[in-house]
Amino acid sequence: MPVDLAHLRRYTLGDKALEDEVLQLFLAQLPETLAALRSAATERDWKIAAHTLKGSSRAVGAWRIATLAQQAEALRGNEAEACLDAISKLEAAVSEARTFVHQSDKLG
Repeated sequence: MPVDLAHLRRYTLGDKALEDEVLQLFLAQLPETLAALRSAATERDWKIAAHTLKGSSRAVGAWRIATLAQQAEALRGNEAEACLDAISKLEAAVSEARTFVHQSDKLG
C-alpha cells in the first residue's frame, strides 16, 4: 500500500478532513522536493531535499517513498548515476502514491 492510511488516521486522530488536508499538502509538496533533488548543486542540497522527503513521507505513512528517500540521503554527491537512479525510483513511488490517494478519495 503506497500510503498507510491506518497510520495517517492515528496521526490525524481519525479526523477525515484533516487527513485529506495532510495528504493534499503532502502531494502538493512532492513536485517541489523532487525538483530540489533533481537540481541539487551540492551534496548538502541533495541531503536536505532527501531528508525533507523522508520526513514528510514518514508523517503520512508513505513508507516506500520514505525508505527510498532514506537510501537517497545516504548517497554521496559524486555518485551521479546512483543519484539519477534514486530519483527515478522516487518518481515511480511518488506516482504510485499519488494514484493511490486519488483512488482512495473516490472510494472513501
